[in-house]
Amino acid sequence: MELETGPDALFEWVKYRSNLCRGVMQGTALRDDAFFFMQLGAYLERADNTARILDVRFADATPNSREAARQLKDFYYWTSILSSVSALEIYRKVYRDVVTPARVVELLILNEQMPRSLLASLDGVCETLAKLRTDASKECERFAGKLRADVLYSDIRLILETGVHGWLTQFLKLVDELGLRVMHTFLMLPIA
Repeated sequence: MELETGPDALFEWVKYRSNLCRGVMQGTALRDDAFFFMQLGAYLERADNTARILDVRFADATPNSREAARQLKDFYYWTSILSSVSALEIYRKVYRDVVTPARVVELLILNEQMPRSLLASLDGVCETLAKLRTDASKECERFAGKLRADVLYSDIRLILETGVHGWLTQFLKLVDELGLRVMHTFLMLPIA
């Protein structure tokens, strides 16, 4: 299957195979450290990717320009953001109203029931770290728990008022730091 002749077909093939692999892993893999590390990686990647997808809209916006105001209200753009993270149906169930940027931001950052939200991803990170606990992992778990608490107790109005791009930029730095802490805690064995 070639990208030039059918990108849509190729992307659907990749999605199908990815879902098939994930389903087999979830349904048949032994629940050991290898399984939990795959889960941990998926949660960290999901948090990072959701934040980046959401941030694309806010990164280039000039706060007071008419074009920025028009872009931020673009219904089709926001529905495509939701679709790209499999959240359009969830949005409709949660809000039962027209798609607005503030609600999209709230759903993708703060809604624990939205599987790809930043908060749900961090819930998964913390739960998985607890399953991988070692004598040396307390500091990594503490860092993850603090990041989760910071997101859990964030106020959507404050995020919107102070700037979504700045908030997401800081979040991405912290997720990167968390990934480095996981690497140093579990994967970088001390030299004897």
